[in-house]
Parts: sequence; structure tokens; C-alpha cells
Amino acid sequence: MKIVLFQPQIPQNTGNIVRTCAVTGSSLILVRPLGFSVTDRWLKRAGLDYWEGVDVSFIDDLEAFLEQTSDNFYFLSSKVSRPYSDVVYHSNDILIFGSETSGLPPHLHERWPDHFATIPMVPGARCLNLATSVGIVTYEAWRQQQFS
Repeated sequence: MKIVLFQPQIPQNTGNIVRTCAVTGSSLILVRPLGFSVTDRWLKRAGLDYWEGVDVSFIDDLEAFLEQTSDNFYFLSSKVSRPYSDVVYHSNDILIFGSETSGLPPHLHERWPDHFATIPMVPGARCLNLATSVGIVTYEAWRQQQFS
């Protein structure tokens, strides 16, 4: 699987997501601009020594990246009603998560409304932590693949 973080802002979240990628065999794609330097000590501390085992890449244009892929992709958003657990995931799927401060741009939902899913929460809740959200959805997708 591929995990995409759209313009992440908090280095500790990205570091924790690197760890999730390492233990699930997922790659990580970071969409610029980032809200931190990739040499940030908090980023490295949260990711510990897992950075070496993860394929991390950087892109500047998410839409261009998605237009060029033949893989399935899913956006995770708190602003839709389809539960992430209703999606049938495949091993090459791309899971896209928004920025901690502003989520995903509305034009992505307008362009690809059928590619959105959510993690259910109680009414009135704002949202989950980004690293927690990535863990929940990544493990569901991996579970569907029989953890292989």
C-alpha cells in the first residue's frame, strides 16, 4: 500500500506514520509543502530508526500524481458518510490523508466524490489524530489482504 500525507504540519505525526509504514510494508508519499523540515529532530525522534526501512518519496502535485496512476486511491475525510470499512482494499491501493490543520482541499471531493471514506466518530467530534487515523485505515486495508 501507499500512504499519502497531503501537506502534513506536525513532524511527530509524520514520524509515527513512518513507523506504521515500516511495520505494514507500506510506502509513504509526502505532498509538499510540508509544515516542517525533514531533518526536524522531532520527526526523526518519532520515527526512530524506522526511516531506513520505509520507501519515502515527495511530490508537489497530488492531482497530477493521481491522474498518472492506475492504482485505486481513497481519500479519508471527516466530511463524508461512507465508512472506511465499507471499502474493499487491494495491495497497491493509495490511502490519502489531509493536513492536520486544514484537511483536504474541497476541489478533490468535487472531482473524485466516490473516492472518499471516513472513520466514524460520535456526532460533534472534530477529528482523530492523523497518525491514529492512518493506523486505523492502514490496518483495515492490510487485514483485508490477510496481513500479507
